[in-house]
Amino acid sequence: MAFTDPHATLLQLGLQDSMKVGDFGAGIGHYALAASPMVGTEGRVYAFDVQEDVIARLKSEAVQRNITNITAVHCDFEKPQATKLKDGVLHAAILSNALFQLEDKEGALKEIFRTMKPGGKLLVVDWSGPHGGMGPADAHVITQSNALQLLMAAGFEKLKSFDPGDHHYALVVTKPV
Repeated sequence: MAFTDPHATLLQLGLQDSMKVGDFGAGIGHYALAASPMVGTEGRVYAFDVQEDVIARLKSEAVQRNITNITAVHCDFEKPQATKLKDGVLHAAILSNALFQLEDKEGALKEIFRTMKPGGKLLVVDWSGPHGGMGPADAHVITQSNALQLLMAAGFEKLKSFDPGDHHYALVVTKPV
């Protein structure tokens, strides 16, 4: 029974020094913290979440670890311009275990798309089922095919899918050049 390994999963994005990455629905920052060393001191990881307490926890964790390239932002990225990022600044984005929780999935994907550079990659990781109560209720699960339909409707193009663990699926999509 393996859950996703953020570092191993992020290798699929090809992160490099100096890149700017957005972690949308970052929670306590498993993916943001894993991306931080991958983009180096010249890179930047923006972590967005609607829950103030988890953003505060991520900020505290970054300070404790002496990580200076993470900017944790409390915002509702389902709303236009909520991230306060300019258009086309992110080389990559992450949406992990968040798609099923979004009330306005189209709005959130539109905001992610807006912030990404043409050719930028988005990694989507989500639950493949309820898995005996570990994952979301069956009615809230977004299947991989439904996730891909939402992503394509938002303007993304599929690059690949892969299995990040026993309970999740992963998609890598790109913003067309």
